[in-house]
Amino acid sequence: MILPVTIYGNPVLRKTAPDISPDYPDINQLIENMFETLYQSEGVGLAAPQINLSIRLFIVDATPYGDEVPEMQNFKHVFINAHILERSGEEELFNEGCLSIPGIRENVKRPTIIKMKYLDENFTPQEKTFDGIAARIIQHEYDHLDGILFVDRLSAIRKKLLKSKLRALENNKYSVNYRTILNRI
Repeated sequence: MILPVTIYGNPVLRKTAPDISPDYPDINQLIENMFETLYQSEGVGLAAPQINLSIRLFIVDATPYGDEVPEMQNFKHVFINAHILERSGEEELFNEGCLSIPGIRENVKRPTIIKMKYLDENFTPQEKTFDGIAARIIQHEYDHLDGILFVDRLSAIRKKLLKSKLRALENNKYSVNYRTILNRI
């Protein structure tokens, strides 16, 4: 089932999401629905807060980058109760967008390497290091679990220049080709 995406201004996007347990109701169906939503909206990552659920879960499928970055060809992962243990490498700029902030793309600086622990879709503990575009996508989705949006990582001047566009999103003035949850202000 395709789920509606939460848009900028909705309070769930600013909450720190709690960990979940293996008995979380219908977790496998939720993950399946999240992937279906991701593909329909043409994204590469989706966090639970983006579908109006404040839980520590996100998914990534970087296959669209596979032509340019071969190691992303089958990079499809589920991250439950993820926590970044270490960030390293040079900080690099990359143009990011977000399904929850439609119509806005900006260059964001992030470290190129992360080490994290998480549970996979079977609740099996994992500890891995990711780099390059994988680290970039994971950090973007991970931020959603802590109530951080990519626009929060911009300079003060860039934020000021985007203020009217962000206000329009808060007032439900946007156009996308995927289902969304209207903001209630």
